[in-house]
Amino acid sequence: MIALVPVRAGRLPLGGAEAVAEAGGRALLVGDGTVEAAVELTGVASDVRTWEQAGFSPGAWSAVLGPVLRGEDVVILPNAPDGRDLAPRLAYALDLPLLAGAVAVRNDGATVARQGGLIMEDIVVDGPFVATLQPGVRGAEADPALEAPVPQPLDIDQPREAGVDLSGGRAVDAEVIEVIPPDPATMDLSEAPRIVSGGAGLGSKATMDVLGQVAEALGCSAGGTRVITDWGWLPFERQIGTTGVTVHPELYLAFGISGAVQHVAGLGDPAHVISVNTDASCPMMSLADLAVVTDAPALVAELARRLEVDQPGAEHD
Repeated sequence: MIALVPVRAGRLPLGGAEAVAEAGGRALLVGDGTVEAAVELTGVASDVRTWEQAGFSPGAWSAVLGPVLRGEDVVILPNAPDGRDLAPRLAYALDLPLLAGAVAVRNDGATVARQGGLIMEDIVVDGPFVATLQPGVRGAEADPALEAPVPQPLDIDQPREAGVDLSGGRAVDAEVIEVIPPDPATMDLSEAPRIVSGGAGLGSKATMDVLGQVAEALGCSAGGTRVITDWGWLPFERQIGTTGVTVHPELYLAFGISGAVQHVAGLGDPAHVISVNTDASCPMMSLADLAVVTDAPALVAELARRLEVDQPGAEHD
């Protein structure tokens, strides 16, 4: 079992370290800045190989990596954008089944989330296969006994200019015209580095709408609990929790969220948590690095004023 992790600018993708942990510490890093990215696997990886490549070319990569990975029983990729693009191309090149959206991977198959996570299906495979692992489902706790991995570069031929697939034809890759930074307002919450989230304690849809504008002004993505999506304050795709999206942000700001287990289970392992609530003893406050005991709607209004965000019904100077 091995994890194939696409790398951009020396950074692992969301869920990259988890894929390596699921593969037992074996990793093949491919892309730009693979040696720098290997440092992020300290305590997680024991065997790291690298193949340095500029840009992202899933067709050409699959053609070249196919023979390298043919002897592996399971190849795991993170279910982040690049992993989702590369996995089917690799599975086709290897003529293997693809188990997409797995929450756990075994030598004989995987548990795969279906219907937005409402159903978990155990799939058994008789032979090798390729899988993508959902970020945030297992974590990747570093083992202090493991030293920093020493990356070993792959000694393989470079792909031709446009790539060659395993059947001798041409591997066609999309031409990249421009790489546009993601818009926090529309990006997938599972990939958002900073999230401002609201709960029932906001009191009204109008306050949630203002919080969304505050999030935009701060360069954050907006999310919320199941109860406010049920009430129609947010679209269901912005729901965080066991029946919504699992997130793994660097910063999570919770306004008026008590911290029910269904919501907290979808938070992954945020680097920093700030919680705003009038109940100092609620679970969300105990999880926070910074707990602010105050009225959440009032703080949202004050933040909007300071950030010069329009508020319905507010008087303007």
